[in-house]
Amino acid sequence: EAIELLADAKPFDLALLDLSMPDVHGFEGLLQLRTRYPRLPVVIVSGYEEPKIISEALSYGAAGFIPKSARKSDLAAAIRSVMDGAVYVPENYEGQPPDPDSTDRADMVQRLARLTPQQLRVLQMLRQGMLNKQIAYELQVGETTVKAHVSEILRKLNVYSRTQAVIEVSKLDNAELFRDQAGF
Repeated sequence: EAIELLADAKPFDLALLDLSMPDVHGFEGLLQLRTRYPRLPVVIVSGYEEPKIISEALSYGAAGFIPKSARKSDLAAAIRSVMDGAVYVPENYEGQPPDPDSTDRADMVQRLARLTPQQLRVLQMLRQGMLNKQIAYELQVGETTVKAHVSEILRKLNVYSRTQAVIEVSKLDNAELFRDQAGF
């Protein structure tokens, strides 16, 4: 919904994004914003302050990470810093050693960035388990158009099936990590 608002609005200088939004898993919102608006700095504002999460946010293209526990003055300084072109991280953040899977994740993020907005919508519907016919109805396009989008998604993601595409993209989600830390 927020992404649709951005599409209809005047250009923004900065986006603040919470990782805990309804209907968005892990870094999905960040990936969508970075894909659709590659020049828009996106700063994560989150209650999750673990170094691993901060590192992943930065690796997915976040321009900064502001903990929700930050003071107002720190928040203002962080925004000024990002607007001046710097990447902001909390003072107590110490970079994590590279995760062995981070290269694969970064590669998948780059492949996702090649998808068009419509292909991203189709991919999201694939992740929801929708059939081509359902996707066509939802997007008000022909089933052959959906098939063409699916073929192009598979090619751009370098996978061989819809299932493999969903599995590979799901690896980018940190939903389990967030649930574990929230005590669910």
